[in-house]
Amino acid sequence: MPITSRAVRLLMPVAALLFLGLALLIRVVDDGALRQYSGTALYASMVWAGVLFLWPRMAPVPAGTLATVFCWLVECAQLTGVPAELSARSLAARLALGVQFDPVDLAWYPAGVAPLVVLHHLVRARRRTASPAACPVDAHP
Repeated sequence: MPITSRAVRLLMPVAALLFLGLALLIRVVDDGALRQYSGTALYASMVWAGVLFLWPRMAPVPAGTLATVFCWLVECAQLTGVPAELSARSLAARLALGVQFDPVDLAWYPAGVAPLVVLHHLVRARRRTASPAACPVDAHP
C-alpha cells in the first residue's frame, strides 16, 4: 500500500516529537558528551522530519541533504552572534538556533540524518516492490 503525502504529513510531527522526547530523556539521564552530541544529532533528525513534512514526496538523499545543509547554515549563523542575542531573549530561539558555534556539531548533523535517509530509502524501495508493478501481462492464450 503506498504511503500518501497526507500520511507522511501526519507521521512527521509524530517522528519529530519522538526525536524531541528522546533528546529530553537523554538530557535527564546524562550530563556529558552523550547529552551534547545526541542532542545535536536528534536536532538534525527533527529538521529531517520538518523537511518531509513540507515536501512529503521528496526522495531520501535530497531530503537528507536539505536537512543537513539547513543545520549547517544554522550552526554557521552562530558565528555572527545573532542567534546568541536572540537566544538571550527567547527559550524557543535558544532551542532552535543555539548559542555558540561548535565545529564538532557540523559532523553530528549528518550523523543524525544519515540513518533516516537509509530508512527512508528502504521504505521507498519496499513500497515499490510491494506495490503492483507494471508487470508484463502474458498475452498468449
